Order: sequence, then structure tokens, then C-alpha cells
Amino acid sequence: MSSAQTPVAVTSRLREAALDALAVLLPVSCAGCGGDDRALCAACRTQLAPRPFPRSLDDGTPVWSALTYDGVVRRVILGFKEQGRTDVARALAVALSGAVSRAGAQAAGEMELAVPPTSRASFRRRGYDPVRVLARVAGLPRPVRELANLHERASQKTLDREQRAVNLAGSMIAARSLEGRRFLVLDDVLTTGATLSEAIRALRGGGAEVVAAAVVAATPRHSLGLS
Repeated sequence: MSSAQTPVAVTSRLREAALDALAVLLPVSCAGCGGDDRALCAACRTQLAPRPFPRSLDDGTPVWSALTYDGVVRRVILGFKEQGRTDVARALAVALSGAVSRAGAQAAGEMELAVPPTSRASFRRRGYDPVRVLARVAGLPRPVRELANLHERASQKTLDREQRAVNLAGSMIAARSLEGRRFLVLDDVLTTGATLSEAIRALRGGGAEVVAAAVVAATPRHSLGLS
């Protein structure tokens, strides 16, 4: 090794060489831009570096988001959720961890993690719960299973803000008394806030304190409809 090569540089070169070799055996395209031979190319991976920023739900609950949901970020998240691209989970988990760290720093004290329950249809289609996968890959404490769906609900994809709120209203319930427990709620994307709001309502209905929420990405401000 020459004096100009640092251990970090050597490790990076070895990693790239290993990825080149793997791409020959298992061809893959970048989930962010479609480029060849990488699950995430260097340029798209840079776009997924967490840059946490705050939002608020209508009830004032703070939500920390690591990324803005557009461009590369949107394509990578959709690949992970809808196309089985679990090979990008680690990069998204790093982003989620960044949002959780900021949320936790703003709300001192012990907190448990909770996630909105996925629908049966979504779980059957994907074979996994995206948010729980990201939490596990990020090394976060395992989210509790204290929320349940009262009924199946329509897909949120084609619904506007008001329709999403109506679709989700009263759809979740706390499975038991949660008195004396504090929660941070996790989700993947903050769009209108309807999913998080319903999960938080159900947790509080069970007697819990919900101090904040954290998400991988939030849609741009003009489409949030949030404060």
C-alpha cells in the first residue's frame, strides 16, 4: 500500500471490486436511477444520506423526517415497498435511524417504538412489513405489537387528503391498556399524515403518551397539507 492510500480508501476500493464481481454473477440495476451493476450507485446513495427536518401533524405531534419524498428517494422507497427491492433496505434504514435519533433527542426519557399495523392485503402482496424490516436492519429496538386493525381499509394510493382521513378513521385500536407507557411512532412515508394520526389516536386511546413520530421521508411541503 502506497503512502497515499489510506485504510479507508483501500477498504472502499476492495468493496467496489467485490460489488463488480457480484454484479457479474447477479446482474442488478440501481433502484434510484436504473444504472447497471449496483443496487444503489454512489450518486443515488448520496441522495439517501439523512438530513432530518421537522414537520407537525394537525394535533401538533412532531414528526421528524430524514428525507424529502421525491426524485431518487421516491424511486428507491417505491422499489423497496412495491418491487421487492430489499437490497436497498440498509440505506433506507440508515435514513430512518437518523430521523429516530433526532426525534429521540427532542423527547427525553424512555420510549418504546410502535408502527401502524399493515393491512393483510399489503402483507400478502409484499411478504413483509416494510417499516419493521427497516427498524430491524437499523438495529433499533423491536417495535411493539400493541396496535391492531379493526377492519380492512382501501388502498391509500389514489385517495386525496380528505379521503385518506375518512378511509383510516377508527380503523386501529390499542390491543390492551397502555397506561404509563411512552411511544415514538415509526412509518416509511409521511404524505397527508392520516396513517400516523390514526395510529397515534389509537395509542392515546389506550392510555399511552405519544411524544413524536419518525419517518424515512416526507412529501414536499406543498403537498403535505400539514402545519
